[in-house]
Amino acid sequence: MQIFQGIAVSPGFFVGEAFILDNEGSHIPRHFVRARATDDELKRLEASFQAVAEQIQQNQKDISAELGPEYGAIFAAHLQMLRDPKLNVELREILLERNLTAESAVKRIFGKYAVAFEQHKNRYFKERAHDVRDLERQLLNDLSGANRYDLANLKSPVIVLAHTLSPSETVRMDRGNVRGFATEIGGQSDHTAIVAEALEIPAVVGIGRLLANIASGDKILIDGDRGLVIHEPDLATLTRYDRESSFRDAQQQRLLQLRSEVAKTRDGTRINVMANIEFPDEAESCRERGADGIGLYRTEFLYLGTDRDPTEEDHFQAYIKVASALDPRPVVIRTLDLGADKMGRIARHAEHERNPFLGVRSIRLSLRNLSLFRTQLRAALRASALGNLRIMFPMISTLDELRQARLVLHEVMEDLDDQGIPFNRELKVGMMVEVPSAVVMLDRFIDEVEFISIGTNDLIQYALAVDRSNPEVSELYRASDPSVLRLIDQAINVASSRNVPANVCGQMCGNPLFTMLLIGMGLRSMSVRPGSLLQIKEVCRSVTLEQCVAVKENAMRMDSAREVERYLRMELRRAIPSIKAGDEYMD
Repeated sequence: MQIFQGIAVSPGFFVGEAFILDNEGSHIPRHFVRARATDDELKRLEASFQAVAEQIQQNQKDISAELGPEYGAIFAAHLQMLRDPKLNVELREILLERNLTAESAVKRIFGKYAVAFEQHKNRYFKERAHDVRDLERQLLNDLSGANRYDLANLKSPVIVLAHTLSPSETVRMDRGNVRGFATEIGGQSDHTAIVAEALEIPAVVGIGRLLANIASGDKILIDGDRGLVIHEPDLATLTRYDRESSFRDAQQQRLLQLRSEVAKTRDGTRINVMANIEFPDEAESCRERGADGIGLYRTEFLYLGTDRDPTEEDHFQAYIKVASALDPRPVVIRTLDLGADKMGRIARHAEHERNPFLGVRSIRLSLRNLSLFRTQLRAALRASALGNLRIMFPMISTLDELRQARLVLHEVMEDLDDQGIPFNRELKVGMMVEVPSAVVMLDRFIDEVEFISIGTNDLIQYALAVDRSNPEVSELYRASDPSVLRLIDQAINVASSRNVPANVCGQMCGNPLFTMLLIGMGLRSMSVRPGSLLQIKEVCRSVTLEQCVAVKENAMRMDSAREVERYLRMELRRAIPSIKAGDEYMD
């Protein structure tokens, strides 16, 4: 059994077969074949070795002619390695003795040599690991045809393991057969992670080197709560997860009784518990779970997984479907929150952005592409005549950006008015508070909006200078960091002082660990993923406002994220002992 630790981004767990996509996205198929098929696999392997050898020879010839024989010698070394007799014997033996596919034999033997080189003390041998990995990649590409496998047409339930998955690939996943996924890179708040959470698919990202250690068909346990991928779990581990599964089933049945109940503290303070959604189809489940509305309707799904920009009608139909399902409860539509790096068809120079998180994204992208922005605003305004819709602008960092966005909205309203198209003239407009500059200047912003929503995902990243997709610094990405708590507290206080409704819509408020703290800060509206609605509602109904204020005052005096988390965990277990019971199954 091997345990790999990554970043938990979408809860739940599942045991199943691994479905491997390599670094180039090629599917590495199941590793066992029937005994009578091994001769065919051996022929495939030999043909692939010949094809790669011929390509290396051609590369050597071309580079030698262009740059000189000393550069061509690099390929000569690759060719010598490929023709090494010991290597070839090992490949034949493992393929024939274990009934492996050609791809699996290549992964196992080349992976073994690469690891051996990587662990060598001599720098020269360490560097040879790159050559081994390069040869492995070339052989696998030749064997598989280097075609990205379509995750929309799987034949059986699997856990997808990949170097990375784009949001559009995640959107197109076969939801019936992809029971979980894990990637070597990625961060807690990437769009891929957000889509996984919306689809309620267990997911772990940022694991680091994973693919070299697992083959397709191996038994995998993915734990999206703790950020674990367990390769070939032993009986004791499977038993523990079976016990936790039974506990969760019982807990879910208990929580379902809260669907028709409001989130009100024991001493009568009303908390609005709303939902974050990614797709229109989620609206019905939010209504069934007793959501007080949609606090964040992400609209990026309209732009991902397609070669064309969505039309006004595409937007309109997506919005009225949600509005009608939740009516009369409010639905907050957030305008496009993608970076130019994800919108290559409208941003010619996006590939030159060295750091897309600090580049042309969100409201900046919309204001640079007014036709696209106007299309979305027209659809949202038209839909506002048919439901309780609101509009929210993302990643506002300056007053000029907010004023420009509101000016474009006003111009679209005038156009609709001239055309006699109905819309809600009293439409409420808000802004995301997700960069430190917005918190610092919120006393100025607050007079120009009807509501705010604190986006903790980006606020944490920008406040702590942590690339949320970089596993090397993921430990620093903590919602419980005292500096982040101060920023959130400051924003809530400013909004409260001006009687402007404040909401929190980041992943932080979907974690019951922070519910008491946020209520103690004065927050009266939270927007969480649909799967967390009932659990957050339960916490709200289990505590008093006095308890929450005490938790906030104590937590704000602490110096470190770990200290805050330990304290919040203790207080949560004291308030709801059943939460502790769930953890005990994994001790």
